[in-house]
Amino acid sequence: MSDILIVDDERDIRELIGDILEDEGFTTRLAGNSNDAMAEITREAPALLILDIWLKDSKMDGIDILKAVKRDNPEVPVVIISGHGNIEIAVAAIKQGAYDFIEKPFNIDQLLVVIRRAMETSQLRRENSQLKRGDTKTTEMIGDSAGFRTLIAQLDKVTKSNGRVMLTGPAGAGKDVAARYIHAHSNRAQAPFVTVNCAGIEPDMTEVLLFGRETAQSGVEPGLLEQANGGVIYFDEVADMPAGTQSKILRVLVDQQFTRVGGADKVRVDLRVISSTNRDLQDEIAAGRFREELYHRLNVVPIAVPSLSERREDIPVLAAHFVDECNQSQGLPQRDFSDEAVALMQTMIWPGNVRQLKNLVERVLILGDGTGVIEARELPQDSGASGDEEDRVVLSGTLATLPLREAREAFEREYLLTQINRFGGNISRTASFVGMERSALHRKLKSLGVVTSQKAGARVARVEDEAVEKAS
Repeated sequence: MSDILIVDDERDIRELIGDILEDEGFTTRLAGNSNDAMAEITREAPALLILDIWLKDSKMDGIDILKAVKRDNPEVPVVIISGHGNIEIAVAAIKQGAYDFIEKPFNIDQLLVVIRRAMETSQLRRENSQLKRGDTKTTEMIGDSAGFRTLIAQLDKVTKSNGRVMLTGPAGAGKDVAARYIHAHSNRAQAPFVTVNCAGIEPDMTEVLLFGRETAQSGVEPGLLEQANGGVIYFDEVADMPAGTQSKILRVLVDQQFTRVGGADKVRVDLRVISSTNRDLQDEIAAGRFREELYHRLNVVPIAVPSLSERREDIPVLAAHFVDECNQSQGLPQRDFSDEAVALMQTMIWPGNVRQLKNLVERVLILGDGTGVIEARELPQDSGASGDEEDRVVLSGTLATLPLREAREAFEREYLLTQINRFGGNISRTASFVGMERSALHRKLKSLGVVTSQKAGARVARVEDEAVEKAS
């Protein structure tokens, strides 16, 4: 971001500074009075403002503009220039938040040094703020299944727009990573990404955290909305947002401005909003826990993030990625998974989704012996069998009470459902693994009432309702 706004009532001066800065690779905008200056700032906040103190034929002088900029766009560094400079003006400008003060006639080299330092300082502040908020999390999306490819295609369509996105899906599916992916591939990638953990906010502190506050003792304390100005604000699990806050956030979405707690002035913000939820917001609206108007404001582009069970084909590559990640971040051993271990993971139940898989990989690497491939026996299993009984198949209570024919049908149905979903609905790969001809497998599936349908961009196997009724 290298856009610099130059405000000076002397045309020759502002054009000279503009030409010099453009020769140095910066882009510039020029304004000769306060009206033009405020119009340019309102249209788009610059990366840096060069501001003359004395502006002829203007409603506002440089100090007034400085105050307005620091109120509405506190992250924009301001360099004050004046031909009538004295120590009192310099002190007043610095107190109001100016980065530096330069007297006319100024030395071009000196001006360039101040500008570069101001922009570097601004960048460092943004990066430091991001680090404090923990905004260094990965934006890498991992997978190759049909469901994953559908998700990526949808995310890519919204990256270049400013449309509000609502990410839905179960806990641990990767909604946070999807939101960061949108930000990282958007034209706001260099601007802040600020997460609001709606479930973790104390209701009494919500407004201060979001809107900031002004006190006589500590002055202005920017809130998360202000910190996200120019970038993305991400409302994580928005269904948990306190009811009293929902109406105020709705007003921010409409007006793009708000008032700090304890303050009187309006603070303007330019935000892209991304939200996520693992609940059905229509149910929350019906129960009176979520504002319908806010839902429609946030749900401009709905995108479903598939659960891990809907993208089982991705489990091997995800597990390998988490091994690499644990190796690099914690120094844990670099190990591969055996084919049997991969097959077992692809048939496991994952209520915690991708987050649960990541935890499992980390646990296995910590508790393992650190050598060779990871075998299936190292993975957690529900079976309590041990010793000579470890290879036995343990029947569920329901299955054990059925006659042999019905038990065999129930087992075959569940087994084939698991295998088809493991291979992303690919019948050919399923037939190859289970050792059946494809045509024979089709006949078997039909007899068991197993069908495949499209869900989240992938083929998913399920049991027809009629088959369920017969089984019961």
